Amino acid sequence: MRDVPDLERFPALQATQDRRSFLRKALVGTAFVAVGGALAQILGDDLVLPARADGRPRLPPGQRAIEALKPMGGDEGDGRFETFRLKVHGLVAKPFEVDYAALLKLPQVEKQADIHCVTGWSLVGGTWKGVQIAALAALAEVKPEARFVILEAANGYTANVPLKDATAETSMVTYRLNGKPFSIDHGAPVRGLVPDLYFWKSAKWLTGVKFVKDDQPGYWETRGYHNHGDPWREERYG
Repeated sequence: MRDVPDLERFPALQATQDRRSFLRKALVGTAFVAVGGALAQILGDDLVLPARADGRPRLPPGQRAIEALKPMGGDEGDGRFETFRLKVHGLVAKPFEVDYAALLKLPQVEKQADIHCVTGWSLVGGTWKGVQIAALAALAEVKPEARFVILEAANGYTANVPLKDATAETSMVTYRLNGKPFSIDHGAPVRGLVPDLYFWKSAKWLTGVKFVKDDQPGYWETRGYHNHGDPWREERYG
């Protein structure tokens, strides 16, 4: 049995095979599975990764790392840069709206963050670029009574996030992963990123960031998913 995929049969995997990230260096055992019509590499169960700065293990319980985002469906938005608008509103002194060009003029950050899907896969070590939700909060002058952030997306989708999680250092409105824009199935042109919670909280096809006092459970939270969604506590379902 081959230890690596047949690159002549699957040329699209060449770029993945050529990557020399810390994931590849740490790799002990691998498997390949179908993901969205292509192959994605799943890292072995015995993969050893350094603990997070907060002492938590890098991979939460019940998760396995893969090397590419897995399309998870959803009611897609428009996807075009030209029509993108992001509304920042709610309990703020200075609500505002930006188009894509204006978003790029706001303070930009690049952060390395892991994300964890409730279905059991994780993407480890991705580099995400965008605008921190904390920066949007500062620009809008969020009022003291705000306790939650509602990420609003196309076709009425919402995800509720505690203000502390939404304004963490790696939480952002993001438009690039590892230097590349998102495809439509991953939320183009702009999506949310709240990496300390399960990935359904990171709403795709983002249209708004709303600051509120009272919690407002979103699409999945009202359909049986956990209201908070901490991967390390396996808060998958309510």
